[in-house]
Amino acid sequence: MSKKQGKKLLRAGELAKATGARISTIKWYSEIGILPFEQAGTRLTRRYDKEKAIRRLKEIRQLQERGLNVEEIKERFV
Repeated sequence: MSKKQGKKLLRAGELAKATGARISTIKWYSEIGILPFEQAGTRLTRRYDKEKAIRRLKEIRQLQERGLNVEEIKERFV
């Protein structure tokens, strides 16, 4: 975990452990634009703001439980 301007930033694996989501799901959500991330370091590693990312993953799960598909969820966030 790293800190940037007071924010706790997590790698995909750390976020997966914190939420129970799969790493591949986290990366896919990032690629389609529903899970924001920052590029960090010389390797341009994806880092996720801990609080915002956990909140967003919970929102996505709740919407899925209500029957929304990924495209419908994407429309709400993008």
